[in-house]
Amino acid sequence: MQLPRRRWLAALAFLAFLCAALASTAQEQPLRIGSKRFTESYILAEVLAQTAAPRTPVAPVVRQGLGNTAIVYEALRSGGIDLYAEYTGTIALEILKGSPSMTLEAMNAALRPLGLGVAVPLGFNDGYALAMRAADAERLGVRTLSDLAGHPELRLGLSNEFIGRADGWQGLAARYGFAQTPTGLDHGLAYEAIAAKQIDVMDIYTTDAKIDHLGLRVLEDDRRYFPRYDAVLLYRLDLPTRLPEAWASLRMLGGRIDERSMIAMNARAELQGVAFDVIARDFLAAGQPGAKAAAATDGAARGFMAKLFGPDLGRLARQHLLLVAISVGVAILIAVPLGIAVFAHLRLRALVLGLTGLLQTIPSLALLAILISLLGVIGTLPALIALTLYSLLPIMRNTVTGLTEVPAGLREAGTALGLTGGQNLRVVLLPLALPTLLAGVRTATTIAIGTATIAAFIGAGGFGERIVTGLALNDRQLLVAGAVPAAVLALLSEALFEAIEAFMRRRRGGAPASA
Repeated sequence: MQLPRRRWLAALAFLAFLCAALASTAQEQPLRIGSKRFTESYILAEVLAQTAAPRTPVAPVVRQGLGNTAIVYEALRSGGIDLYAEYTGTIALEILKGSPSMTLEAMNAALRPLGLGVAVPLGFNDGYALAMRAADAERLGVRTLSDLAGHPELRLGLSNEFIGRADGWQGLAARYGFAQTPTGLDHGLAYEAIAAKQIDVMDIYTTDAKIDHLGLRVLEDDRRYFPRYDAVLLYRLDLPTRLPEAWASLRMLGGRIDERSMIAMNARAELQGVAFDVIARDFLAAGQPGAKAAAATDGAARGFMAKLFGPDLGRLARQHLLLVAISVGVAILIAVPLGIAVFAHLRLRALVLGLTGLLQTIPSLALLAILISLLGVIGTLPALIALTLYSLLPIMRNTVTGLTEVPAGLREAGTALGLTGGQNLRVVLLPLALPTLLAGVRTATTIAIGTATIAAFIGAGGFGERIVTGLALNDRQLLVAGAVPAAVLALLSEALFEAIEAFMRRRRGGAPASA
């Protein structure tokens, strides 16, 4: 009886050690900060991270450019992040579906059952507004939104989020009687479109740096549709308890960022190309709100080569490669056995291939949104599942095609030699189908490399991170700096598969001679 007792004691000791290790890991869990996909949110995330960093046991993790309000809020609610900078009008109308006059106390009362809270007003209001070229506004006599409603010929290009928001286009159109049908545009691209006269009116954030730079007139909201959008911190209620010192540091940001400071910081990012972390560092180093730090020029504006070979290149390459390798590997493990199982059954084969083909028709962003909703998490897991689903069809289809193209005589020869069904599959069918199967893996890999760039929209990293940021800043160089490494990776994968196929051809060519 002594041996079992020792085993139990050893098992209990191991469990105690495991619990202690898990507790230690939980205590060292980093502060996770999220951001939306526009310039100001990127900068504020860095300000929060650098403010808290001296008071955290490990460096904060900043998950930039997660997407629109719905995605970032879901990340917070599900525990993917601990906090992010949000706006009171958005919380009241878009998240809580309440009244624009909601106080912070009322918001906290509504958020508390969800394990969330709102605190630390940062000191500035960044409201929604509509703007148009000042010269056209002067020529047409448009100064207010009511004036705009009298010009249905003007073309509106509005961000997709604004079009769909509870406090966005539909309510605004009803309040003012707009007859225009807006075109959905990315917020960063809309500035380029209005400068090129492809649209006449766009939605803006009142702290955007390009308003004055492009000579736009912000139209007066004369019927008071838009509420105030005061910047605050939306956070998980366990954060002050889990990281009390970091939370105390973050509270010190209350009232420190005025509108002039925020506009100046946005201008450094959008007009000078200064990195977000540098902007945050300079603002915090200045010690006082205002444009002092933003007025300085420090060579942080980066050229194309600096962006292409930036310090994030290795990290993004590793993330992109892992996304592709894991998703394609899992797809092979699923698709090849499934293709083998159904290739001999015509109806079942048609059904399975049809279902996997249907997955290819779902837009990638829509699939990611569905997976986030189902899983309750953002980041790598939904991205891997989506990439795996997209990789299934080419691998499964080529597996089935390769097996069905094996001549009937060769199949029967294996049977005549006394091979079992499994042996015939392993020795005859699969080796002959392998080139076609490999071509399917090659296609799936190419698709995964391209589609993996979309994963950055939900915080999964990869080269798409640069593309997402480039869209937010309307920075063509940064867009290309994200697209080029992805293209190079696709070319390298093609070269690898060419080498594998050449090796296989040499082996097939050498087999008769060696025999």
